[in-house]
Amino acid sequence: MTTGPIISVNDLRKTYVMGTTLVHALQSITLDIHKNEYVALMGSSGSGKSTFMNLIGCLDTPTSGQYILNGINVSTMHDEELAEVRNKEIGFIFQTFNLLPRLSSLENVALPLVYAGVGKSKRLERAREVLAAVGLEDRMDHRPNELSGGQRQRVAVARALVNNPSIILADEPTGNLDTKTSIEIMEIFEKIHALGNTIILVTHEPDISEHAHRIIRLRDGLVEDDKINEQFITVSDPNHRYKED
Repeated sequence: MTTGPIISVNDLRKTYVMGTTLVHALQSITLDIHKNEYVALMGSSGSGKSTFMNLIGCLDTPTSGQYILNGINVSTMHDEELAEVRNKEIGFIFQTFNLLPRLSSLENVALPLVYAGVGKSKRLERAREVLAAVGLEDRMDHRPNELSGGQRQRVAVARALVNNPSIILADEPTGNLDTKTSIEIMEIFEKIHALGNTIILVTHEPDISEHAHRIIRLRDGLVEDDKINEQFITVSDPNHRYKED
C-alpha cells in the first residue's frame, strides 16, 4: 500500500560532454515512487539506467529538471550537501559488496553511523540489531574474507539498513551470487519491504525483477514501460493496490 511520493522527478535530463559530442544519457524522465513501493529498474546498456540510478542516489546532479527526495529538492545541491542527504536518506547495496576488508562485519555495518556522528556504544548496538535481522548473529566479528558471497551481501544489506534510510537502492545485488544464494538474498529484500521500507532494485535479470511490485524499463534515456507486476495485483481491487501479506 502506498502514500505520497518519496521520490518525485519531473523532466529529469542528463547530458554529458564527450569531446565535441553531446551524449543525452537521460532525455526526459518524469515519475513518482511512493513510500513502501518495491520497484525494479531495468534497461539494457545505454538505456540511461545507470545514469538515472546515480541521480536518484544523489551521486550526480541532473543537467535540468527537478528531483524531490522525501520532500527535499536535491536537484541543485552541491557535493557536500548531496553527501549529507545520501548518508541520511539512502541505503546503498552494491553488486561488489564494497566492504572494507580490514573491518569486521560489525564495524563495516556501523561505519555509516560514524559519519552520522552517532556515539560508539549506540552505533555498535544498532549494528548488532541489523546484523541479527539478516541472520548473521554468529558472524559479527568475521572479516569479509572469512565470509561467503551471500554472507558478505547480507552484511552489505545490514549496512544499508543501519541508518533507517528513506529508500534502499540496490544495484545488481545478486550479480555476483549463485542462484541459491540469490534467492536467499531476495527473500531478505521481501522481508525488508514487508517492514515498510522503500526499495529500488536495479537489475538486468528478469527473474530478479519479478520480485518487485512495479517494473520500470528505460530505453534511450526515456521510460519505455512502467507497470505493476501482475502477480501483486488483487483482481477484485479496481485500484490495483498491492496484495496484503
